[in-house]
Amino acid sequence: MTGLDEISECAHENVKEEGGYIVCQDCGIVLKDDMAFEKTTTISEYSDSQRDYERKIKIRDSRAKQDPKVKEQYEKIQTLEKWFRDSKSTFTEQKRLIELLKSYEIGLNIDQVKYQSIKDRYLLYNKKHRQTYQNMVIIFLAIVWMEMKDTTNVRIERYIEVCNELGHKINKKMLNNAMLKIKKVEKKQKKKKKSTTDIEKEIKEKIKILFQKNLNDIPYEKIEPFFQDKSQYDRVKIEMQLLVNKFLEQIPYDNLRNLNYKAFTAGLIYYIGQSLDNRKIFTQSLIEKTTQFSSTTIRKKYQILKEILGNPKNKKPLILSSI
Repeated sequence: MTGLDEISECAHENVKEEGGYIVCQDCGIVLKDDMAFEKTTTISEYSDSQRDYERKIKIRDSRAKQDPKVKEQYEKIQTLEKWFRDSKSTFTEQKRLIELLKSYEIGLNIDQVKYQSIKDRYLLYNKKHRQTYQNMVIIFLAIVWMEMKDTTNVRIERYIEVCNELGHKINKKMLNNAMLKIKKVEKKQKKKKKSTTDIEKEIKEKIKILFQKNLNDIPYEKIEPFFQDKSQYDRVKIEMQLLVNKFLEQIPYDNLRNLNYKAFTAGLIYYIGQSLDNRKIFTQSLIEKTTQFSSTTIRKKYQILKEILGNPKNKKPLILSSI
C-alpha cells in the first residue's frame, strides 16, 4: 500500500492540535480544512484576559497593603524614593524626619539656625559624594546628631533606638563611621588658613552652644520656686540665649584669645543671671554645681565681663524684667 493509499484509507480519528492546526497522528496529514483557530485565544479574548489579570494584581496589591507589616514596608520604600533626587534637594522628607524625631522628644533644640546648618552640611556632602538612598539617610542622621549632641540630654543609644523605630536601620558603628566621613569632607573644604574673623566666630559659637547646654543641665527643681511653671522658665532660657548673642557681639576678639571658653561661659551665665530682676535665681553655688567650676573662677570671669560690658545691674534685658 502506497503512502497515498494509506492517507486516503486513514479515518483521521487520532488527531491532535499542533500550532493551531489539526494534525492526524496516524498518517501525519495536516487537516487544513479543519484549522482550529476558533479554539485559540482571539485578540479580543486576550485583551479581556489581560485586563482580568491586571485587575487581579491590583486587588492582590490592595489587600497586601492593608496588612500592617506589608503596608509599613511599602511606605518605607515610597519614602526612600523621595529622599534623594539631586544636590538641589527640596528637603521636604529630611525636614519631615526632623519633625518625627521631635515627636519622640529628640531634636527639640533644633531651631531654624540649626536646621539651616544641617541642610548646608548635608548638601555639601551630597555634592562631593553621591551615594545610594540608604547611605544618604545615614549621613543625614549623623549630621543631625552632630548638630544636636552638644546641647541635648538625649543619649546616643536613645537616638539610635528612635531612628530604628522610624524604620532607618542604623547602629553606633554606622553612625560613628558616617560622622568620620562627614568630618573628612568638611576638613578638605577648610584647607585654607582660618582668618581672625573665622576664629572669633568659632569661639563665640562654642560659647553659645555650651551656654545652652549648661542651662539645660540646671535641674528645674532647683529654681522652681522662682517661676509659675516650667514653660515660663523655658521662655526665660530662650531670652537669656538672645542676650548671649547680644553680649558676645560687644566682646572684642582680644578678650577671647587663649580663652578657657568653658570657664568663661560659667561666668557669663552668672553675669546674665545678675541682670535679672531677681538675682537669687542663678547663684554662684548653682552654677558651680552645674558647670563644675569653682565659685572663685566664676567670680573672676564675672569681673572680666563686668569690665567689658558694664555692671549687669544697670542692664535692661528685653522681657526678663517680667519675672
